Amino acid sequence: MQRVAQQARQIPVRGFLRVLLTAFLAAVAGPLWAQSFDGDRLSAVLESQPEPQQTRYPWRHPYETLEFFEVTPGTVVVEAFPGDGWYSRILADYLGPEGTLVGADYAPDMFPLFGFFTAEQLEERRSWAENWVAGAADGGYGNGASLVGFTLGSLPEDLVGQADTVLFVRALHNLFRFENQGGFLTRALQDAWNVLKPGGVVGVVQHEARPDMPDDWAGGASGYIKRQDVIAAMQDAGFEYVGSIDINENPQDQPGTDDAVWRLQPVMNTSRDDPELKTQLMAVGESNRATLKFRKPMQETP
Repeated sequence: MQRVAQQARQIPVRGFLRVLLTAFLAAVAGPLWAQSFDGDRLSAVLESQPEPQQTRYPWRHPYETLEFFEVTPGTVVVEAFPGDGWYSRILADYLGPEGTLVGADYAPDMFPLFGFFTAEQLEERRSWAENWVAGAADGGYGNGASLVGFTLGSLPEDLVGQADTVLFVRALHNLFRFENQGGFLTRALQDAWNVLKPGGVVGVVQHEARPDMPDDWAGGASGYIKRQDVIAAMQDAGFEYVGSIDINENPQDQPGTDDAVWRLQPVMNTSRDDPELKTQLMAVGESNRATLKFRKPMQETP
């Protein structure tokens, strides 16, 4: 016993702290790393989706995309501008009953800037959060994860620091487009920062403009944004750029300055009365997209 005490006294302070740190990591490693990407579960969820959903898989690659973004069952995921719920249905089932899917719509004061919403539609946007949760339940994908809604720029206090992942899937271009008219991009990225836990991931899938395209064309109104502009905006907001994958790139998408992303699938808004043009554009597929991953630093900068 005396020998053990003598040996303990001989451990340098730095070594003793290392022992304590090792013991602490061993104690918490289970809780921290127990959750991980579940490929089998996601495959089963994707196979169960309706046929119209699955026809988009060759262009959207949800398996590879969510794997890259480290999306994990049982976690909290924020999806910006869920739209018609294409990803929401997948995410709700994949996250499961122990997870939470948070829908985050554009700010209500951004919608008048589009110029085509009626007064009634604009008023409805003000109740979007409640309507989205109810609509998701009615649509059949409220049986998986818990559902919460809010509008960007108005993050509820009880969500601060709760999210593991924030997804901007084909959602950033309108925020870029109207940034100078209300700071909508700045507000959205501030919410993304505030809602994430330290170490949390921001996943971006965005229609990508070629580097040689004019900056004014690639400012969001066409649907396309330059990769370097997305990275710069995220870094300015404090996020670390982790990397990218090319899974959602499409070299067949070669827009000119008179083109917008909505000429392509699934919208096809320029060829509805032109069968020949529609055939040409159908052959292109969906848009060329950058798939980028960012992370909130473990230690927040002051």
